[in-house]
Amino acid sequence: MTHAWYEESVFYHIYPLGFCGAPEHNDYHSQNKERLFKICEWIPHMKALGINTVYLGPIFESESHGYDTVNYFELDRRLGTNETLKQLIKHLHQHDIRVVLDGVFNHVSRDFFAFQDLQQHQQHSIFTEWFCEINFQQRSPFGDPFSYEGWNDHFNLVKLNVTNPQVEEHLFKAVRLWIEEFEIDGLRLDVADVLNKQFMKRLASYTKKIKKDFWLMGEVIHGDYTQWANPDMLHATTNYECYKGLYSSHNDHNYFEIAYSLNRLFNQEHGIYRGLYLYNFADNHDVNRVASTLHDPAHLYPLYILLFTIPGVPSLYYGSEWGLEGERQHNSEHNLRPELQLESMGTQKHADLRAAIIHISYLRQQSPALQHGTYQQLFVASEQFAFLRQYEQEKIIVVVNACQQPVTVHIPIAVLGQTVLDLLNHRQCFQCHHGELSLEIPGCWGRVLKVLE
Repeated sequence: MTHAWYEESVFYHIYPLGFCGAPEHNDYHSQNKERLFKICEWIPHMKALGINTVYLGPIFESESHGYDTVNYFELDRRLGTNETLKQLIKHLHQHDIRVVLDGVFNHVSRDFFAFQDLQQHQQHSIFTEWFCEINFQQRSPFGDPFSYEGWNDHFNLVKLNVTNPQVEEHLFKAVRLWIEEFEIDGLRLDVADVLNKQFMKRLASYTKKIKKDFWLMGEVIHGDYTQWANPDMLHATTNYECYKGLYSSHNDHNYFEIAYSLNRLFNQEHGIYRGLYLYNFADNHDVNRVASTLHDPAHLYPLYILLFTIPGVPSLYYGSEWGLEGERQHNSEHNLRPELQLESMGTQKHADLRAAIIHISYLRQQSPALQHGTYQQLFVASEQFAFLRQYEQEKIIVVVNACQQPVTVHIPIAVLGQTVLDLLNHRQCFQCHHGELSLEIPGCWGRVLKVLE
């Protein structure tokens, strides 16, 4: 069976403006500086991690943080030129790494050309229908002689009326440029949970005609993910339910939480998202680094075992493979989106985490069951958890232990086989006796066991 490329992806998420050390604000006048090429330096590191897809946060001309777009057709001058982006993507593709960009279609900067025309010409502007809730009977919080809708009451982010055919044409024209000239492989749709669903359906149809295997993923926090991830719309959404469960089940010494979510979502018989390849992550540009969220840093190890072995596709946020810390400050995400230098990352206090992730990532790459297999819970306790992934003839049992000390667990595997091979720990073999597998799990670690028939 042939699988889509994104079903076998391991993502690396980079926030380029921060990662590349770009100035915080765009003056619109400075010379373009090709900071984006810094990503090329990290390609050997990404390849070692098993990365085959890079997701780049917002990179087009913007006012400040990238989610306040000014021009959808030009790379942000703080990162380079359009030629910079073309060359970077070409270089990544030569190393078998696909590229997904941020599609920020819900809102734009106040410096966006159409909004500036609206400010200048007001009721006589030809762009009055490009934005939501324009009202010339009251003033905006910025003093404009009209009010408008901002995203989540952030009035520096002006909500686009994507149901307007002219707006859709403008955005789709940009998407065509990104696909045909830059040769991107997919888009992550910003705030997809509030983006017009009919717009996303038309976008899905449009991109599929240009590039048959083009991938669309939506940022969704709450709700039924199948409202967005379905045959007519998107391939996947962000899996915020399991993001929360990954850290809180460790902090609360309660694997029942993540076990409940995984069973509800992916159980081979009644899981509500079985067959969907959701986008799994431990942290990103909007939330605290997982190393800062966990009460016990040793839990980074079982957490990443889970991230790479549960159903869906795993994503690493740049720097977190070394256990980089960072917490959101009041009205600032700067600590979450830092500039990093590759040569200094080995000095991080959790620097040995990288080697563990490389090992786990390699196992995922080599295992069809971990990439595509069904999910079945086998055992759960407060600090130990085991499940089965099965695809065709391959059966993989994953066991994690959040306790500091080694713990012996007893896993029922009556119909699976008689011998298991530990792929994670020196290829040790264990025997099943009387329909039960009893084995010791190292503290704050786990086992990835291949069932031998």
